[in-house]
Amino acid sequence: MTQFNKEIMAALAQKQDLDEVFRQYLETAINDLMHEELTSFLGYEPMIVKTLTAVIRAMGTICGPLRLSMEN
Repeated sequence: MTQFNKEIMAALAQKQDLDEVFRQYLETAINDLMHEELTSFLGYEPMIVKTLTAVIRAMGTICGPLRLSMEN
């Protein structure tokens, strides 16, 4: 069983909303895709890609709670 399946099963067992589980995996997939695009298509050096990926992830961490607080 994959980690994704385990997290879905845990969320269902605790009667939690699955939106957060899917959001986390979607965010990771998009970040990985962007990392690959920057590396291969745009020809960025690996160090630049790691830095940009870290910045993008940090922005998601900062902007996610901010977005939720603005919605409420």
